[in-house]
Amino acid sequence: MKTTKLFVAAMAAASLFVSCNNDDSAPAATGTGKLNLEFDNVYAGNNLILETQPNTTSGNEVLKVSLLKYIVSNIKLTKSDGTVFTYPKSQSYFIVDETDVASQILKLENIPSGDYVSVSFGIGVDQQQWELGADGQGDFLALAQTEDMLWSWGAGYKFLAFEGTFTSPGVGSPTVFMVHTGKTGTDYNYTSVTLPLTNAALVRTNITPQIHVFADASKIIDGQNNILLSENNSGGTGAMIMGGANLALITANLSEMFTIDHVHND
Repeated sequence: MKTTKLFVAAMAAASLFVSCNNDDSAPAATGTGKLNLEFDNVYAGNNLILETQPNTTSGNEVLKVSLLKYIVSNIKLTKSDGTVFTYPKSQSYFIVDETDVASQILKLENIPSGDYVSVSFGIGVDQQQWELGADGQGDFLALAQTEDMLWSWGAGYKFLAFEGTFTSPGVGSPTVFMVHTGKTGTDYNYTSVTLPLTNAALVRTNITPQIHVFADASKIIDGQNNILLSENNSGGTGAMIMGGANLALITANLSEMFTIDHVHND
């Protein structure tokens, strides 16, 4: 009996020792790290290829896209415990350009370590920022001008630029289309998106997660609201959608343009 009690006590002590060792070996989420937000532009599930790839809409219009750019802003990350980290506003304006691979990965720094389960961001420049005036835009105003994402200071930023040519059952020759979203009159047309992650992004001092976002260009005119370019083909010279009722409908479509494909924790 005495031997049995000694054995049980020894096993309990060993178990406590192992438990303490396991707790000590689990690295705490302390300090800060980095996180990459990658935007992968697609069209209805296929890789977006500019100029040559025909893309057919639900309205039987065939598009060849020549340009896709959009402004990503005001990034926020939510942890598994519900706390939200807001990326510094002065650093939170980016232009994603399909022709510039480097622009498609937003490299975020000084992120508090933690397990992040969702990301949110805006498409465009929020009204609060624009109301700071030209002098309050920092370096982003010059970048937007260089990237042709500004109509003029008075007219404001282009939040999204989507261009190319199209044909349809009633439009046989390739015809230019341009879809630009942004402030029009009293309608600001800024929208934000919140996306749950497929798995937690584990930001650590030695781990830089990469969140892979699909941006489906087909949703711009062929989402919850279907816009026919042929109905906006002014005098047969091209479909120019840069204002009017359709712009609000397209802005609403952008809320379903973005999805999370996967998260790498490397």
